[in-house]
Amino acid sequence: MMRGRGGQVPLERIDKYTWRIPKKYKKGMRVPGAVFADETLIKKMKTDRTLDQCANVAHLPGIYKHAITLPDGHEGYGFPIGGVAATDYDEGVISPGGVGYDINCGVRLLTTNLSEEEIRPNLARLTDTIFKNVPCGLGSRRRDFHLSSHELERLAAEGVPWIVDQGLGWPEDAKHCEEEGCMEIANPDKVSSTAKRRGLTQCGTLGSGNHFLEIQKVDKIYDPKAAKTFGITEKGQVTVMIHCGSRGFGHQICSDYLRIMEHAVHKYNITLPDRELACAPGTTKEAEDYYQAMACAVNYAFANRQSITHWVRESFEQVFNTPADKFGLRLVYDVAHNIAKVEEHKVDGKQRKVWTHRKGATRSFGPGREEVPADYRAVGQPVLIPGSMGTGSWVLVGTSKAMEVSFGSTAHGAGRMMSRSAAKRSFWGGEVKKTLEKRGMVVRAASQVVLAEEADPVYKDVDRVAEVSDKLGIATHAIRLVPLAVVKG
Repeated sequence: MMRGRGGQVPLERIDKYTWRIPKKYKKGMRVPGAVFADETLIKKMKTDRTLDQCANVAHLPGIYKHAITLPDGHEGYGFPIGGVAATDYDEGVISPGGVGYDINCGVRLLTTNLSEEEIRPNLARLTDTIFKNVPCGLGSRRRDFHLSSHELERLAAEGVPWIVDQGLGWPEDAKHCEEEGCMEIANPDKVSSTAKRRGLTQCGTLGSGNHFLEIQKVDKIYDPKAAKTFGITEKGQVTVMIHCGSRGFGHQICSDYLRIMEHAVHKYNITLPDRELACAPGTTKEAEDYYQAMACAVNYAFANRQSITHWVRESFEQVFNTPADKFGLRLVYDVAHNIAKVEEHKVDGKQRKVWTHRKGATRSFGPGREEVPADYRAVGQPVLIPGSMGTGSWVLVGTSKAMEVSFGSTAHGAGRMMSRSAAKRSFWGGEVKKTLEKRGMVVRAASQVVLAEEADPVYKDVDRVAEVSDKLGIATHAIRLVPLAVVKG
């Protein structure tokens, strides 16, 4: 297997924010690599295998145009995190490494009609209540919400609509989720008993690592029309952001199918530069089974964020002794950033049906696309890009240019710069907490260790990442949010 470092990868500069890895860099590259970043972000990518992994992705059979690395790109499993690739539906492949272990790790945003001044007196109590009502941390599980095996299969097959039918949401919530909260191709029969067992008690939990729940406020509005369309009308307005995924259920599905794909590579005589890119032709049983199982994890993650939303709304009711809908708490959007989808994109002037892989990448569809909720279709899809604990987060808006440049995709977050082990050597969780509290934030975490692992300097500058996206035109500035309180796993 060929391995390298980002600093050894040749780059051709196309413009201020676009770089190319030429096909000649590695034998077997079918397309060039395209890297979207400024000079500072490129320097970060050269410190690990990010750029080399981008070149590796370019070897996938049936890949179109280029292998993409977005401005938040960093080293991952197989694909770089912040990686996008589209392969031909009939002649290309589907690769679990292009989705990742935390299938449908994603973000959702709620708006309220409260201001910072109105919520500040009760902010600590509200944060405590959410921390109590939404289990978080490694291996976290719910004691008050258990799924039977049959119910888990219904949830995996039906996603958000099923959870809402159980009383954990409002009927309109599903309309503001990517895929309306359910990939219909999901087939629980393709999911192992081990994965199902892991999923029984974890729906409605935040998990650990970079997952979080934040109470935020609007810091700045850049696009008033888009902001108003999304329900954000003024500076200081309070919002809630939820970032988590499919928990152990999705992780196990990925593990199960990676083993299957490793055999498929040999069965179908596929030559790859890295075993972590294990894949199968999209028309084979192995690929079809993975896609149907992956969709179950996608639906589980949508349902997980939906049920967390329910307990967030309940927390507001408990603290303020008022029905949740009086505060708004309306779902703006829920978007996945670890997913594979069957989509149509224009390639060389022709519409092509493709397997679009987004691994640490957010869909960024522009105005008029039928996949965008009807009430947003005139402006484009909301794109949610969270930052690190003490920094801002962004709501961008999808564009038509993204369809031309990046298969309708942009960044998913700030992107790590430092490993968790290195972060723990460099930071102390207690000091991280004190620093954030001095800035007026309320912080609750399952452990001091996770605060060290997720300290702000561990991540890239999310404002810089959003700026590159905006300047390229693959998702444009709409709203910047800043944290008031954070719950970490």
